[in-house]
Amino acid sequence: MRPSIRTEFMPMLKIAVPVVMAELGWMAMGVVDTAMVGPLGPEAISAAGVGASMHMGFTVFGMGLLLGLDTLVSQAFGRHDIRDCHRWLFDGLTLGAMMAIPVMAACGVVWWAIPSLGFYPAVKPLLSSYFGIVVLSTPFLLLYAACRRYLQGIHIVAPLTFALVSANLINAGLNWVFIYGHFGFPAWGVSGSALATLFARIYMLGVLMIALWWYDKQRTGESLWSVERAFDRTRLTRLLMLGLPAASQVAAEVGIFVLATALAGTLDPISSASHQIALNMSGVAFMIPLGLSSAGAVRVGHAVGAGDRTRAAAAGWTAILLVVAMMTLSGLTFVLVPGQLIGAFSTNTMVLSVGTSLLFLAAVFQLFDGIQAVITGTLRGLGDTRTAMIVTLIAHWLLGLPVSYVLCFVLGWGVWGLWVGLTLGLIVAGVILFYIWTMKIRHYQAAT
Repeated sequence: MRPSIRTEFMPMLKIAVPVVMAELGWMAMGVVDTAMVGPLGPEAISAAGVGASMHMGFTVFGMGLLLGLDTLVSQAFGRHDIRDCHRWLFDGLTLGAMMAIPVMAACGVVWWAIPSLGFYPAVKPLLSSYFGIVVLSTPFLLLYAACRRYLQGIHIVAPLTFALVSANLINAGLNWVFIYGHFGFPAWGVSGSALATLFARIYMLGVLMIALWWYDKQRTGESLWSVERAFDRTRLTRLLMLGLPAASQVAAEVGIFVLATALAGTLDPISSASHQIALNMSGVAFMIPLGLSSAGAVRVGHAVGAGDRTRAAAAGWTAILLVVAMMTLSGLTFVLVPGQLIGAFSTNTMVLSVGTSLLFLAAVFQLFDGIQAVITGTLRGLGDTRTAMIVTLIAHWLLGLPVSYVLCFVLGWGVWGLWVGLTLGLIVAGVILFYIWTMKIRHYQAAT
């Protein structure tokens, strides 16, 4: 049967559903942390949200360097070259371990500078304590990212869902114990939330390491340890050449939201807390296209490795159609029940009012945010990690950020102005990347 969207639909869903669930579980940790410290007040919400965002702003670059594994592992798997898949896993683990050092060093500089930065005075000590602890989870996150990319690349995704669902249960339970002081533990407040996240991330890595051993033994029939594991500069350079543009793109996109969160932290606690809650909601929705992006990268990469140009195109368009449907539903949810969503985090009437208005803006950019995320993945499956980086830099940093700053601080629109600029950047990125994907896949199919 000729490959088409209809024939690609179920294979895409088999990968996408567990990966989306894993992404939702990943985001749920931050949502749970924010909700659990909510009773401590807007300052606690702001500190936990800003601290988590700042840490992710640095860590996401190291994790992004490993995105090249999507291309390399999936294409090797498409060629039925399991030994090469195994080699790329060890190369990814090596790169993850190496990147942990500079990422933690950069985070240490930021932690040292927090008292002198322009955050709201009541937020600074809480932010410093949270950030100082959550930074310790960096090496575990990077090694987890390498294991995850490998498992996705060989179409083993169930452990990802299990790891994050169970890790969220652990995180929620430890939040309750450490924040409010149960079972004889002191009430550590915001610091307790960071400690819970640290332990949950260590657990996630442990689960995937066990899964690597078990599934390779059962499915590939070849031991992970039977391949060469020595440091190979040529292979690491190839991984970096693919991963660096992808990492830059992810860091640029996440960085713009991290910077917006930091700027919101210089406003009053109500604005900062409202921003963080609305960002959590839109972040949860974004996990759907992020998961579809990974699934699209794997399915397109698998088809490219097998030399099937028609199936590569079908896989990409299937991922795009799925994200259009899902993000339309997400936007409608933000429009229809914004008060209930914000109310799950805070009962403060001012937070409810400001947060609701921000969710309306989030509804506007849902479709474009989903499209740009998925096309970033489908392009990665083709081996193109540079285009999305360039588009992201232009749309967010040269256009969205200046508009956000002017509207917020020059024209006095406050946190709402920040979100107008973010929305503009996402719309522009989505439109441009959609056009580029259309052109690239046509040329790829026409090539002989």
